[in-house]
This record gives sequence, structure tokens and C-alpha cells, in this order.
Amino acid sequence: MITTEQKQKLTRLAQELVNQDAAKTLVEPQDRSTGYWFGGGNVIQDRDGSILICGRYRNYGDSRTGVGAGERGLELAIFRAPDVNSSFEKIVSFTKADLAHSGMDIVSIEGVALHLNEEGIELFISTEKDAKYPERIADFQKPGAGVWSIDRIHADSVENLSPENIEEIIPFGSENPERLHCKDPWVFDLPNGDLVLGYCTHPFTWSSSGTGVMLRKAGSSEYETITEDLLSRGPVWDIAAARVTERLAIPKVGAFADGPDLSLYFYDSCESLRQLDENPTAVSRPRGWSCEEIGGIAVGEDADLGQVESISIEHPLFVSPHGTGCSRYIATLVTSEGIFANWQQSQEDLCQPLVGNFVPTSRVHEILS
Repeated sequence: MITTEQKQKLTRLAQELVNQDAAKTLVEPQDRSTGYWFGGGNVIQDRDGSILICGRYRNYGDSRTGVGAGERGLELAIFRAPDVNSSFEKIVSFTKADLAHSGMDIVSIEGVALHLNEEGIELFISTEKDAKYPERIADFQKPGAGVWSIDRIHADSVENLSPENIEEIIPFGSENPERLHCKDPWVFDLPNGDLVLGYCTHPFTWSSSGTGVMLRKAGSSEYETITEDLLSRGPVWDIAAARVTERLAIPKVGAFADGPDLSLYFYDSCESLRQLDENPTAVSRPRGWSCEEIGGIAVGEDADLGQVESISIEHPLFVSPHGTGCSRYIATLVTSEGIFANWQQSQEDLCQPLVGNFVPTSRVHEILS
């Protein structure tokens, strides 16, 4: 689909965007210790030119024994800054109690995504609801744990977003237990006005994760499935997960000027959902595990949104130089000046703040030319 040279240029661009050493802290977690982070959202430019970041505060809680043991995903927050170089200030916040609806409590707030539309703005919210597994697989449900699904709220402005109009748009997959859990939405617009909505899936056994994609046609409120397996899990470092978190349209410059419209996809993965002990005589390598994922990139043609191909085959591309190595939930924003990227990055104290980096347009074109 693309040449080796093009893959190399995209890899260099991705590494420069998600520059682990140049990253600046944007949002601190609520505590500087293991299990505490902020992230799992996206970044957009509001109509007045200001920058909006959304995400969730996650505090310590062990999902293997039931999230009731800790606070887990306890707050959804939206931040604003006048530009990418300024400090971000919280302007909107929702608790688990705020987002509860349809008679179900919220166990944990998960990934979220903002999107500007003709009416104003909408916010896609994934939560772990206090729901039960289907009876035939009920024994697999951990005490205190629920089921993930995706909701939506909307308003004329970000400040007016309210759970009063919350609605579920992607229910948990009770008829499809191999993709029972749905969470971590990411969105982008097609030139014709259609909305692409991607999300992460997990089976009832919690043994892997994948990526589904849905389409909402312009003028419609219905969502139709494009694929339930956008990116196949890989053979090496990414054999346990293929969770896409972002799509970036590749500029039509340099080596990409005359080809088809392509998109770069950032994804989180790991070798196992449990931490693995290495043999001390073996080659040490980043493996990742659940809640400590590392990342890679994939590419796909915009004409076919059903499948993308990984470029990061033999090893991960995004590994924090600190702590566990975790580097995940990458999001990007293209502005008139360049590309702004942010992601969760593990620190020496094992917390995961949201960090960011900005690459000017001139440098982007230089890399791709």
C-alpha cells in the first residue's frame, strides 16, 4: 500500500510529534504515585481559536479485584488554553454521579472525546456502568466490576454541556461477548460531513483489546458499523492489544503529494495484559501490560476505512523513558501553525500526567519531503 520510504518518513514524523524527552506537562494527576493519571481524551480547537483538552482523572483502584477497592475513573474534566503554549485551566467537570443514567450507577469514567458540530459541540463519554454480564458468561464478571459502553451529550457551547441530555449510543455487546466492553471513543470528520467514531473493545475474558469503527452520516443520528476489527493485533510486542486512539490526516506534501489520501493512526498495545518477568539473561525490551500500555503507528487509505496496517511491526515506537515506560492515549490537533500532540506518560514516581509537544508545519513538511 505504501513504500518503505514513506513508512520511514511517517515513523520519523510520529517520533517527533510524540517526543518523549521534549514533552511538557499539561495536566497533573491528583497524586504523584502509581495508579494516578489524567488523559484518555482528545484535543480540539474551539471556534474562537482556543484549545480544548478533555480527559478523565483516574485514581488508584485495582480492576482485578473490583474497582470498589479504589476511586478509579472518578472525574471527567475539560480544560481550555488560549493557545498550545499557554497553561490549561479546567472549565467543565463531571463526576460519576453526574453521568449516571437509566437506573445504572457509574463504576468508573473511561475515555472521552470532544467534537464540534453544526449545532455546537458534542462530547462522547465512555463509562463502566453497574451492569451485569449475560447469564451464560456471568461467572467471568469480577466482583465490583461493571461493563463499558459509550454515551453522548451535546450543547451549543462547551460551557453548557450537561448530562441532562445524555444518551447511550454504543451499548455493551451482550450479543457479542467477544467484544462485550466498548470504550475510549475517538472521532474525526470526513470531507462529506460524515462522522467517523472509533472505539476500543474488550472481550468478556479481558484477554485482549481491539478497535471498532462506526459511521454517522451527515444529518443523521444513527450509527452504522464499518468494522469491528480495524487493526489486527501484531505478532510481537502488540500481540495482546490493538487499541487505536487517534487518526491524523497525512499532509499531501513531499513523498505523499501525488498518492491517495492517507491517514496515520496511533495505537496502544502490549505483549500481555499482565506484567511479565523477564529472564535476566535475555534481551531486555519494553513489553507493556494493562494500564501501562506502550504505542505504535498504523496507516490506511481514507477511501477504505475498514482496515489499517501497522508500521510498528517488530517493536513499539512510543515508550516513556521514565517509570514503567507507559506512553499511551495519543491525541493530535492540526492548527495553522503546526501539529500539537499530547499523551499520558509514565513518570519516575509511576504516575501518568498528560504531556504535550508541538511541531511547526515547516518541520512537518521537511520530514515528509
